[in-house]
Amino acid sequence: MGVKGWLAAFFAVWAGFGIPAAHAQGFAGMGEAVEGFANPDPAYRFSFPADHGPHPDFRIEWWYLTATLTGPDGTHYGAQWTLFRTALRPGEEMGFASPQLWMGHAALTSAERHLFAEKLGRGGVGQAGVTPAPFVAWIDDWQMVSRAAPGADALSALDLRASGTGFAYDLALEAQGPIVAQGDQGYSVKSAAGQASHYYSQPFYTVTGTIMLEGQEISVTGQAWLDREWSSQPLAPDQTGWDWFSLKFDDGARLMGFRLRDGGAGYLSATWIDADGTPTPMPPGALRLTPLETSRVAGRDIPVRWRVELPQKALDVIATALNPQSFMDTTVPYWEGPISFDGSHAGRGYLEMTGYE
Repeated sequence: MGVKGWLAAFFAVWAGFGIPAAHAQGFAGMGEAVEGFANPDPAYRFSFPADHGPHPDFRIEWWYLTATLTGPDGTHYGAQWTLFRTALRPGEEMGFASPQLWMGHAALTSAERHLFAEKLGRGGVGQAGVTPAPFVAWIDDWQMVSRAAPGADALSALDLRASGTGFAYDLALEAQGPIVAQGDQGYSVKSAAGQASHYYSQPFYTVTGTIMLEGQEISVTGQAWLDREWSSQPLAPDQTGWDWFSLKFDDGARLMGFRLRDGGAGYLSATWIDADGTPTPMPPGALRLTPLETSRVAGRDIPVRWRVELPQKALDVIATALNPQSFMDTTVPYWEGPISFDGSHAGRGYLEMTGYE
């Protein structure tokens, strides 16, 4: 395939996140069943550092980090760094024969500004990829690099860098707790029909570093959350998008919760994480997510204020976006931004919403 042909195929694939857009099912084609790829196994148990690296026999995968940051004057910010991998076919080959395609997103958010950038690349030629040991994830000059001490988990200490028009960040992350398996020991069910992924998080980072926002360099501190997930069909065909929350409570506990929308009640899932890292998977439907207020964002009505309830943990909070206009107008568009919440619990977190048209 010539360069023009390869580029056309590249953008067609990314438009449906692995499936040509005209035939995509579920949000960004993630509900499409594709033969030949591996499927998640409920008996599988994570092995590190290997599982910090790519899984080329699965179709879809990401390394996804969000950080809630505070400047010296108390101003709140948010930073996002995500590396996506999707495959044209299972396996890996060197050079331009590689079937692995990569996409990177970076964003910096304040109450007034939401700046973002996107990079596209392919595997096999050194432009983008992930190595598990030593751990490095990169696309062009954006990097997530381990500086863990010998014998420590590779993700226990990271340096994170990215930049785009009008923004940049250079952050140092230190894990203050363990890696957390989501769902049933890392097997995260996404629908009543049984679609699933392998999913774990490192939700206990403290952060120091600097951000650059429209020419101003600002020292920041904060907290960060890293998600790792891979699958080949993580959604059911009728699921049109999701609302995903990561909440960090002032008492040290955490919550991961999501709703996958299907035109009805949706599929809801949550994991409560104690301050010591002990996870408690909640039964399907235990989490309640109620949109309270919408904003007109990029021609879409998107909920930016939510009630989040988990009665089993006496959780009842109102979560509000720092910047309602935190829209990622990328190849696969979505809303992504920092939130704060109060009520039965207080704290900060991140919200991602996809599939709003």
